[in-house]
Amino acid sequence: MMKTKDQLKIGKKNFTSRLFTGTGKYKSLDVMQRSLVLSGSEMVTVAVRRVQALEKGHEGLLEAIPWQNIWMLPNTAGCSNAEEAIRIAKLGRELAKIAGQEENNFIKLEVIPDKIHLLPDPIGTLEAAEKLVQENFTVLPYINADPILAKRLEEVGCATVMPLGSPIGSAQGIQNEANIGLIIENANIPVVVDAGIGVPSEAAHAMEMGADAVLVNSAIAMANDPPCMAQAMSKAVQAGRESFLAGRLPQRIQGEASSPETGLISSKNQIISKRT
Repeated sequence: MMKTKDQLKIGKKNFTSRLFTGTGKYKSLDVMQRSLVLSGSEMVTVAVRRVQALEKGHEGLLEAIPWQNIWMLPNTAGCSNAEEAIRIAKLGRELAKIAGQEENNFIKLEVIPDKIHLLPDPIGTLEAAEKLVQENFTVLPYINADPILAKRLEEVGCATVMPLGSPIGSAQGIQNEANIGLIIENANIPVVVDAGIGVPSEAAHAMEMGADAVLVNSAIAMANDPPCMAQAMSKAVQAGRESFLAGRLPQRIQGEASSPETGLISSKNQIISKRT
């Protein structure tokens, strides 16, 4: 059991839960509300454009979430270039103020021109991130698992990097483990694995690798029982984090006996002092 309170700091904000969740794709606001409670999540993403347009499933969203307990993470979903993303980020900051979070400058930066595979644009993301940091945003950029880009985003002042495990909503799990491992190894800011996680074991695996948090939306919202899946994800993230902190047993090519090699009983019922 962890002896000290294990908190995650992003920008100037501390979080106890390392599971971040979303608000899209739920069948109803009631299901979303129950899922958020059981997830234990303290930061939830909100698609600024969809809330503004009152798209299906987003009507009444702001009123349905207790923003006094949950930190809003506005995101620039639907933006295909840097200019769009910067404009929507500014609207997201205003949205957070409407929710009562006057000091909230967080933005999940998504620049996605690819409407089929939903892969982020590295050039547009870096361009937008530089400008948003200069305007005092706490920037959490969603990126491909590119270690060079991740380091560059850190250097320009981003608060985290959020590499995808696999494409958004694909439930393929972590398909780029080697690159995510390099990002984690070289980062001096939190690494949040975002997108592609389909089941709790994959969330636990991301945390066991050393990720600081995971963001899960579709796997919870589109489960047969979203509240149950939310609770399972919460447990998995906590277990994965504790496993990482505890330190895993090193992998070996050969087996190694777990019982002592002294005090063994021979075939003649004689105790031998050591293995011969």
